[in-house]
Amino acid sequence: MTAKKTNTGGGKLHLKWVRSAICAPVKQKRVIKGLGFTRLNQVIERPDTQAIRGMVAKVPHLVEFVE
Repeated sequence: MTAKKTNTGGGKLHLKWVRSAICAPVKQKRVIKGLGFTRLNQVIERPDTQAIRGMVAKVPHLVEFVE
């Protein structure tokens, strides 16, 4: 059995919620909540993992990366 590779080196992603999810489908609203956003134009920091990147990939029109 092979072990899962995890990114323990631990980069951080800075994400900003830039567009309202009012007219978005329910699944996309849940992704926004799952990422931890509570208000528009909020910047949050999350670990750089495949799960977080997958969530951001589901809503690229609502969220952007901040340098």
